[in-house]
Amino acid sequence: MLSSINFWMSFVGLIYLVAGVLILRKDISAARGWDKLIIWGPLFIAVSLAVFAPEHFGGPMRVSDMIPSWMPWHLFWACFVGCALFAAATSLTVRKFVRLSSILLGLMFFLFVCMMHIPNAIGDPENRFAWTYALRDLSFAAGAWALAGLHSRASSPQQSKWMISFGRIVIATAAIFFAVQFFLHPEFAPGFPLEKLTPSWVPFPRVWGYLTGAILLAAGIALALNKKSRIAATSIGALMTVLTVFLYLPIWVLAHAGTTPEIMEAINYVFDTLLYAGTALVLASALPARS
Repeated sequence: MLSSINFWMSFVGLIYLVAGVLILRKDISAARGWDKLIIWGPLFIAVSLAVFAPEHFGGPMRVSDMIPSWMPWHLFWACFVGCALFAAATSLTVRKFVRLSSILLGLMFFLFVCMMHIPNAIGDPENRFAWTYALRDLSFAAGAWALAGLHSRASSPQQSKWMISFGRIVIATAAIFFAVQFFLHPEFAPGFPLEKLTPSWVPFPRVWGYLTGAILLAAGIALALNKKSRIAATSIGALMTVLTVFLYLPIWVLAHAGTTPEIMEAINYVFDTLLYAGTALVLASALPARS
């Protein structure tokens, strides 16, 4: 079953990536400078959401175990989230109803934080990974709401301002927290400071941890102070894009020589990092060019 899930996750992600590139190709050609990267933000999010969606249908028993025990109908909610991920991915790819889908996507990630990650972190406050997961999903929510704010400027300018400011502050806070973790534990794979160690085939593995921490710290402080905030958010997006392509994609390729669970883990690291890249880039798109 896991092997089938891995196939469908990869296949669906490829379909959304190709469709998104075809739709964006003229805008990519017309973009200049950093905008050539920033314009990829919604598509990075869409592809990542599409990849994670089949996991909720093909392996719902695994996903449903994460749902709080007090909630009824675990299998239903696992499949419901899978449908929501597909809907949001489709909306962001074809660029229709983006404001609505971004608001709902942000709400979904925010509920994950409140219902799963915060209780886990409070239950084990010394577990740094629990706080990392909480700030990771809160960043995803903040990025989605920043994108909704971008698409609300004409109709609700004040609401748009608050949504973008919320996204900037949350992503700044998370970036600073992640930076500190990399300074304390540089041996862990750059991107999110989670359980995976940097592979032995990566040259100077601890240097990458310190470098990631330095970039996240500088960008996080700039975002918090709202100084050069657009380039700060773009820097986080660029860093995560580079890590996705040059670190986690090779890990995914090499994982095919191992077990199916190892391939599943590699897929999750690839698209978690790509989702974070997209989150930072959509925040950059919502921030003014001069701030």
